[in-house]
Order: sequence, then structure tokens, then C-alpha cells
Amino acid sequence: MNAGRGEFATRLGFILAAAGSAIGLGNIWKFPYVAGQNGGGAFVIVYLIMVFSIGLSVMLAEFAIGRAAQRNPVGAFAKLKGGAWTGVGYLGVAAGFIILSFYAVVGGWTLAYTVHTMGTLLETSDPKTLGAFFGEFTADPGSSVFYHGLFLAMTMAIVIGGVEKGIERASKFLMPVLLVLLVALCLRAVTLPGGGAGIAFFLTPDFSKIDIDTINAALGQAFFSLSLGMGALLTYGSYLSRQVHLTTAALWVTSLDTSIALLAGFLVLPAVFAFGYDPAAGPGLTFITLPAVFAQMPGGAFFGPLFFGLLSIAALTSAVSLLETAVAYFVDNRGLSRRKATAWAGIIIFALGIPSALSFGALSGQTVAGRTFFDLMDYLASNVMLPLGGIAISVFAGWTIMDRIIDEITADGAHGFPARTIWIWICRIAAPLAITWILVSGL
Repeated sequence: MNAGRGEFATRLGFILAAAGSAIGLGNIWKFPYVAGQNGGGAFVIVYLIMVFSIGLSVMLAEFAIGRAAQRNPVGAFAKLKGGAWTGVGYLGVAAGFIILSFYAVVGGWTLAYTVHTMGTLLETSDPKTLGAFFGEFTADPGSSVFYHGLFLAMTMAIVIGGVEKGIERASKFLMPVLLVLLVALCLRAVTLPGGGAGIAFFLTPDFSKIDIDTINAALGQAFFSLSLGMGALLTYGSYLSRQVHLTTAALWVTSLDTSIALLAGFLVLPAVFAFGYDPAAGPGLTFITLPAVFAQMPGGAFFGPLFFGLLSIAALTSAVSLLETAVAYFVDNRGLSRRKATAWAGIIIFALGIPSALSFGALSGQTVAGRTFFDLMDYLASNVMLPLGGIAISVFAGWTIMDRIIDEITADGAHGFPARTIWIWICRIAAPLAITWILVSGL
């Protein structure tokens, strides 16, 4: 190992940190309403198949590339092959900057709602009033930029501490807290009168609902919820000791990520059904519909802030991995100290995120190709950069340096790899084709 870069002290620390990278707003905010839009239980089955085939395989490839090179995405592709492949690394680092710039804006919303739900926000259950509040809050430039900066400052405070004393220590605290809060909220939701209808919707598959749109939604959700294609998991893998069994670690991370998504479904859908709201309400489900639910729920004044606190933690653990990708690049390739690298990366991302924070107010009328700056950044990252990164990682691992990756996964034969043939087939054929489908559909 390159000790100057730092490394995870324990396998548990790595698994929790990598799971924290994967577990984010996509699990708790997006998964329940995507499931609601795509038939509930039928979508869940297709999602699980995609996660434990395509998703797990690409994650294992990212871990192996990172550990083999012990570098950030740019350094990893340059060291292992070089040439045009180095551009894939730059794509990953650029994606980290762009994603975190608008992700921190939404992360700021979760912090703000944690505060507001402790105030007067839950005094009304009228969706129109709550929708107006959300619109006014996101349109206010002072509030949007302040909470964007606050969320980013919290992320920087963790990353600046380093791999072991910053990221690993924070993950060992935040991930168990997230799980405890989520289980507590689930117990409240599933015991609500009428919540059984939400559980039935979530668990009972109606296979007539499965069509190409359901498969596409499940594949896209599986890919993005695992934080694949952006170089974050590759970067975390570069801090990993060779004594750790990569296949087992990847399976743990995938299982934890999926468990959190399923628990989020058991939290959101029973609560929404209990009070007669639409489970397919889209992004507004979190910031408009759920506050209406908490306003009517017994104990809602307690569970509302708890939920948005939970959402803030999930957002923070993912943001840490995105910032670490940028910081690792400055440390490895530019020779900066971790403190300076974190400061420079944070300043750049904060500045890049200001137009996104203003996209719902002062800059709402300014569009590029019909999209606000926030939507443009989201579109470029989610629909272009991440799928391209995922395709490149699959092809690189499955075709270009396959023997080197197999040696890394097995630690030169010290660890077994019974799924080797299946993994090679997925990385070479299935994953590139599936992710290309995501790319084409997104465009």
C-alpha cells in the first residue's frame, strides 16, 4: 500500500464507508416513488435482479481497479493502461465535481427541512400550502446558497480528517445511526392504520405491470443507487488492504445498500397509503407529500425531523465519497496536502453549485437547451457521464486488463472466486449492453 495516501484500518470501516457512498438520496428519496410509479412489488423484483447481477459486477470491477492501482480514477487508468483510457479517469473526477455541486443543493434542502419541521412547518397538512412553502424556500437565494454551503462544509469537515480518522470514523458512527433511525421510522409507518395497503402494494408483485419501462427504471435505479461509474468506489478501493476479500466486501456493500432502499420503501409507502396520498407523486413525495403525512401522523412532530435528519445523513455519506474522489486527484496528481486539496475542491464545488442553488429562483428563467442550470448539471451527470463511466469500467475490467483484475480479486489465488465465469460474461457483454441502454434511453 501507498501509506502516504492513507488506508482503511478495518474491513468493517471500508464496508460502511463504501455502503455510505452507495446509500444516499437515491435510496431514501428516489427509490420509494420510482417503485410507486412502476407497480410496487413487480418493480422491486426486477430491481433486485439488476442490483445483484449488473450492479454487483460493476462494483467489484471498480473496487479491483482502485486497489490494483492505489490511485484516484485518473491515476488508476493511467497506471494500469494509459493512453486514451486516462480520459475515463478524468471523466470520473469531473463527474464527482458536477454531481456534488447540485447534490449539495438538495443535501442543503434536507438540512433545512430538518430545522423547519421542528418549527411551524408541520402545523398544516395541506399539500398546496406545503408546496408553496417548498417553492418559496427553494426560490430564496439566501436560504438556498446558505444551506448548500453548510452541507458542503460538513462534508469537507469529514474528508479533511483523512481516510481513517475522517471518512472511516464518520462512517462507523453515521451508518449505524442511519440504520437505527430508519428502523424506528419504519416501525412507526407500518403500524399506522391503513398502512397495510402500502405494504401490500410494495410486496405483492403484479407481473402484468412489468414492461420495458419497468425494466428500464429498475436498471437505471440499480445503477445509480450503487454510485457506479463516478469513480467514488474506485477511489475507496484504492485505500483498501489486499488482505480484504473483494468479492465478500462488494456483496456486503450491495446488500446493505439494497436493504436501506427496501426499508425506505417500508417507511414511505405505508405512510403515504395510510393518509390517502399518491405513491407515484415523484420528487415532491419527499418535500411536500411526506410533511403532509407527518402533520397528520400521531407523533409527527417527532418523526418528521427524525426523517429529514435521516435523509441528511444519507446525503452526507454519499457526498463524502464524491468529494474524496476530487481530493484524491489533487493529492495524487497535483501533490497538494489533504487540507489544501479539500479546501480547493470544496471552493470549486461550492462556486459551481451556486447557479444550481439559484435555479429555482433568481436564475429560474435562464435555461440552456430548455433546462435550468440545476437540471442541466443533473442531465449531464446522470444521463451522459455516469453511463459512459460505467460502460468504460466494465469494458476495461472485462476485456482490457481482465487477467490483472482477476489476480486482484483473488489476491493472486489466495481468495476463491467461484463466480469468475459469470462475472467475466457480465463485465464483457451484459453490463456494457445494459448500461448502453440506460445511456440511449436517457438521451
